[in-house]
Amino acid sequence: MSSTPSKQSNPLLWYGKWASSIFLIMGMVLTAYNVYPHNLFFHVVGLAGWLTVAILWNDRSLIMLNTVALVIYANGIIAYIL
Repeated sequence: MSSTPSKQSNPLLWYGKWASSIFLIMGMVLTAYNVYPHNLFFHVVGLAGWLTVAILWNDRSLIMLNTVALVIYANGIIAYIL
């Protein structure tokens, strides 16, 4: 039995977590093929989505993980722009 909310209980949240996961996977593929800086943007979108999901779930470990990762990738984007 799943401990996370189902599609029936909150469809917007369910689609959000899957869309965010797909963005993260796409970012990983772009990283593997060294497609820089586009990979950073895919990661940031996926992490922002998962951070939103984590906040709505009130899951502190996911909030911490996604916040730190989001700051790291945002720093990479800022470094690229500057």
